[in-house]
Amino acid sequence: MTTLTNMVNNLLGFKLTKLQEDSFQLYTEEILFWNKHSNITRIIDNQEIIIQHFLDSLSCLLAIQTKNITKHSTKIVDIGSGAGFPGIPLAIVNPHYNITLIESTKKKYKFLKHIINKLQLTNIRIINNRAEIIGQQSDHREYYDWAIARAVAELPVLIEYLLPFTHINGFCIAQKTYSAYDEITNSTKALSTLGGRLERVIPVSLPSMRKRRYLIVIKKTCRTPLKYPRRPGIPTKKPIH
Repeated sequence: MTTLTNMVNNLLGFKLTKLQEDSFQLYTEEILFWNKHSNITRIIDNQEIIIQHFLDSLSCLLAIQTKNITKHSTKIVDIGSGAGFPGIPLAIVNPHYNITLIESTKKKYKFLKHIINKLQLTNIRIINNRAEIIGQQSDHREYYDWAIARAVAELPVLIEYLLPFTHINGFCIAQKTYSAYDEITNSTKALSTLGGRLERVIPVSLPSMRKRRYLIVIKKTCRTPLKYPRRPGIPTKKPIH
């Protein structure tokens, strides 16, 4: 895991500890083992897992570390976590993050439960349900400092998933590729309807990846109307345009 340590140092300016290195190594081994029978990710090459999963997840720190919005432990929700990205890598590198993973697919939920136990992570919990349902529950709605998602849906849909989870002055991160600016253009109405504004766009260059990644950072400026998120499936079928 020296390679990942060097990449993290180059991108983020800190070095992984030996314990963190070991955790990422074990995480890689478990992904490869589980993928043989459960198909939890299309990426099955060691180096690609390191770059496209681990380093890409940790790039969210480029946004999170620039903000000091709370004095207590930072509360983060990861929507559509899949095999644990970006939530689990963030939990590995910072035990002061309180992270909630939301994943609706049962087999991925089982893997998440397994890997969290295997890595002995105590700062993370998992919910096996849809974001549209959890976003309407009082103990999750407008509770989090950060709501994050990657590769889940187009930005107008993601905004409807994410913004209900964050409190006013909290933030959302949508991890995107080359389509970032086009999706931002198509999200003007969703932002104004749901109580957010574009804060900044952070370009991210990952080793050996020709396509640049982008962190779209959105600030919650006012309360999201109670009818959002709409019932499961509707945000995708009828995005706010």
